[in-house]
Amino acid sequence: MRSQPRPLRPSSQLAWSLNTSGELLIRLAQETSLPGLMNLILTEAQSITGAEGGTFYRVSGEDDLACLKFTAIRNSALNIRIYDAEAKNVSGWRPIPLYIDGQPNHANVASFVALTKDTVIIEDAYETNNFDFSGTRVFDQSHHYRSRSIMAVPLLNHDQQVIGVMQLLNARNARGQLHTFSIEDQATVEAMAKFAAITLDNHKLVDSHKNLLDAFIKSLAQIIDVRSPHTSAHCQRIPVLTELIAGAACAQQSGYFKDFDLDQDGWYELHVAAWLHDCGKLATSENVLNKSTKLERLHDGIDAIRARFATRVAYAASEQERRQIRADLVLIERINKGGEFMSDAEKDQVKSIAQATWQDALGQERALLSPDEVVNLCITRGTINEDERAHINRHINLTIEVLENLPFPAKLKRVPEYAGGHHERMDGTGYPKGLTRDQMSIPARIMGVADVFEALTAKERPYKPPMPLSQAFAILRTMRAEHHIDPDVFELFLTSGVWRGYAQDHMLPVQIDVDDIKPYLV
Repeated sequence: MRSQPRPLRPSSQLAWSLNTSGELLIRLAQETSLPGLMNLILTEAQSITGAEGGTFYRVSGEDDLACLKFTAIRNSALNIRIYDAEAKNVSGWRPIPLYIDGQPNHANVASFVALTKDTVIIEDAYETNNFDFSGTRVFDQSHHYRSRSIMAVPLLNHDQQVIGVMQLLNARNARGQLHTFSIEDQATVEAMAKFAAITLDNHKLVDSHKNLLDAFIKSLAQIIDVRSPHTSAHCQRIPVLTELIAGAACAQQSGYFKDFDLDQDGWYELHVAAWLHDCGKLATSENVLNKSTKLERLHDGIDAIRARFATRVAYAASEQERRQIRADLVLIERINKGGEFMSDAEKDQVKSIAQATWQDALGQERALLSPDEVVNLCITRGTINEDERAHINRHINLTIEVLENLPFPAKLKRVPEYAGGHHERMDGTGYPKGLTRDQMSIPARIMGVADVFEALTAKERPYKPPMPLSQAFAILRTMRAEHHIDPDVFELFLTSGVWRGYAQDHMLPVQIDVDDIKPYLV
């Protein structure tokens, strides 16, 4: 099936082998994207052989399910250039199975080459009976084209496994005349294919490591979210929101973000940091993470207080006293649920109620509320007291410590800084390092706004109903005025409109109550 040797004709191919192979190796090594790499390989192969067209196939799947997938197509005569066919889901280019009903598919020239590892040269696709070119004829008819000479070359990796097939079409000489691919063409393209296969295999290895890291960090984030139903999906929403804001910043052509941009490596660095921003919470006590009321420990302490109030009601001297005791209990039960803010007047009421006494089973007078209960009931925001808050806040120190100890490659060296800065404040009063705005990168400041907004609008928090956008924006406006969040990131977040798409995808319809963002920019 392989072509018979032909006399070598004078050409520039020998010079290519001697002078250009090193240059090609350098260019292959410098190409960072697979589509770009395949385009480079096809372009070089067509240039050397004079081929009008070229197609790149990637081996996908295993055993009987293995197939060749179109990944790049170039045809100068038809002005077709598709360098990422799989990602773009290009129609009309179906995968070629390597096996049909368990038998090797030798009918197609590309699958034959993949199975046998042999190069094939065909003088005229319409004049051979060795392969089925019915699909080629259909393509030619629809594009008013005529396919003639074909050369299909396997790409073999270090282990001599086929990872792809390159197919060239319609070779032309220097005068533009069609001719058959020569043995010299074959030798040159096979040499190129070896370089290409090694580079592609390295790309695949890098991609497999990258995919493994992605799967690991997402699983880690899922574990963190599962540990607490009250912050469920937080670690999964922050990457979405962070990347939306970063995308808006990259799109700015003027203003503060006009010079900000992220390349492919920069996007991946931000992606990893966003997914890992709360990894230190794995060391946070579940009792604290899941504390849904102020008095909750292993069980809700409100039950013990109810029993004390019941005793007081039973011993009350009058109906008016009983009504007051019940009213006090209603207040305590409401306050126990937590909220966004507790007034000083309510705290004074709790302390006043704590002065009352109740009689235990031994007839001894005891304080209605213990000092610890008073401290917890007077929590200003949420359900976490100062000691518990300090315990939770340790997660960011642990996050930075863990990430700084990981051997990130140079392209990911800023992951600890991005992930570790979302609790810092622009005036330096945040934690854990007390950084100011000028000491923080734009991605870290973006993540800070994303973290606050997600926490405000999350619909799973037990101590508050889902917060509407109007209230969340008002709080963020105050935080901007108090130099807690970055003012430029906050303005970009509103004016770019990324909040609207995020809200539609991740918030309840009842929360989306804002049409005009101008009041929040003042």
